[in-house]
Amino acid sequence: MTSAWITIAGLAAGTFTIRLSGYLLGARLPASGPWARALKALPGSLIVALLTVLLIQGGPAEWVASAIALAVALATRNLPLTMLAGLVAVAVVRNAL
Repeated sequence: MTSAWITIAGLAAGTFTIRLSGYLLGARLPASGPWARALKALPGSLIVALLTVLLIQGGPAEWVASAIALAVALATRNLPLTMLAGLVAVAVVRNAL
């Protein structure tokens, strides 16, 4: 076997192990209680943390785009539409500035 095949086999085994362990650990997570509530809130918390860092480092284009995305989110409660509005807004504002 060449080193390329050994690398591919190792990466495949690593990927399989990660996916299998995620499935096995996910089956053991609590379905109710405080830990379940915390885990359900985690994705939203991560998005807020990432957006906060981006806004602190960003300029006027990012601030305007985030305000537009927030307005769309509050008006529609539609995540894909909000993401699309934010992407379009930041592209348009960056080209305008």
